[in-house]
Amino acid sequence: QVQLVESGGGLVQPGGSLRLSCAASGRTFTNYAMGWFRQAPGKEREFVAAFARSGIRIVYADSVRGRFTISRENAKNTGDLQMNGLKPEDTAVYYCALATRGNPIASTLRTTDPYDYWGQGTQVTVSS
Repeated sequence: QVQLVESGGGLVQPGGSLRLSCAASGRTFTNYAMGWFRQAPGKEREFVAAFARSGIRIVYADSVRGRFTISRENAKNTGDLQMNGLKPEDTAVYYCALATRGNPIASTLRTTDPYDYWGQGTQVTVSS
């Protein structure tokens, strides 16, 4: 059984930074594609960033490119999302997810379809 646990959320002022972390048990990050999504109140879950299974190909949503950086630490079996230049519109619950089936291509990684394991989410609030 795979468990994903996010941490690092909180309240930050506009322009500030947060680093989210996703710890996995039961699977090794290096073997699978891993993504971050977010969901604001009243909105659908949206893609933020993802690693392809290779660990080389990385994709970002246009809204976060240049501000957010996805990474993973193989030795710790964790995946991180460094968020800089935060804006009020970044306020949401952030989820990490793991795709353990197949080798999804970049366009598919932007959807929730290939991900079969999800964390419980961590709240990020950007407000002055």
